[in-house]
Amino acid sequence: MSVLSVSHLLGIKYLKPEDIQLIFETADQFKEVINRPIKKVPSLRDITIANLFFENSTRTKLSFELAEKRLSADIINFSAAQSSVKKGETLIDTVNNILSMKVDMVVMRHPNPGAGVFLSRHINATIINAGDGAHEHPTQALLDCYSIRERLGNVEGKKVVIVGDILHSRVALSNIYALKMLGAEVMVCGPKTLLPKFIGDLGVLVETNLIKALNWCDVANMLRVQNERMEINYFPSTREYAQQYGVTKTILDKLDKEIVIMHPGPINRGVEITSDVADSSHSIILNQVENGVAIRMAVIYLLASKIKL
Repeated sequence: MSVLSVSHLLGIKYLKPEDIQLIFETADQFKEVINRPIKKVPSLRDITIANLFFENSTRTKLSFELAEKRLSADIINFSAAQSSVKKGETLIDTVNNILSMKVDMVVMRHPNPGAGVFLSRHINATIINAGDGAHEHPTQALLDCYSIRERLGNVEGKKVVIVGDILHSRVALSNIYALKMLGAEVMVCGPKTLLPKFIGDLGVLVETNLIKALNWCDVANMLRVQNERMEINYFPSTREYAQQYGVTKTILDKLDKEIVIMHPGPINRGVEITSDVADSSHSIILNQVENGVAIRMAVIYLLASKIKL
């Protein structure tokens, strides 16, 4: 069996292209499993996984939990809101207390960039980064690229624009790394205030005009504005943002080609995309959700195979 070159999934930048291809091929097999009447496999009956979410999450947490249950793993769920973290306990103390319960793998979302890397150097368990601040969200990028591959046959050579709040988005950075690794052309589009100053250094095109970006691309990945990460106003109003950077059915109908619309969720309907776009044949948003379970099953399974039991 092929194996991953890494022992943790801390970020896309630590992977090789062959790692991503292996994850995709494994996800293909698991996608068949989750569409069967009996959706469980006994692959990880001996593995215990702790889900540590220091930030609120609905879709990612549910997706990981479902993936773990489909693989028959034992699960411990941890929420910082109801924990001793509120009493001042450190990250390492929290995790070490959980590891003393003989946990093999930790899926962690944390508000601080690099939290997963820090943890991987201090504890003896496999770490999967489920989002670290505005840094990376590797499984989201993997499922996004997998969804493009599923719809268009390949990622290589495709033109993908990421639209919206690039500055505060961990999804954008992970997608840029993954898409470029797989041979796609990448553009970012949004107001200048929401584009990082040196984003072009990552080898991406930069555009502030939405219509130009949509006419260029094969796929548009629409990101929400992350108000919870903003300490100042980056644009005059939500209404004005929607007028300049929101995708409507009218805009799509005026393009000279059909493009694919993606969104990592949660969607702010009427802001970055309208409901008739989100629910249209252009959209693969629900496919992304389904593929998220298969991709996370693949990642967990491949990393668990490296654990010395």
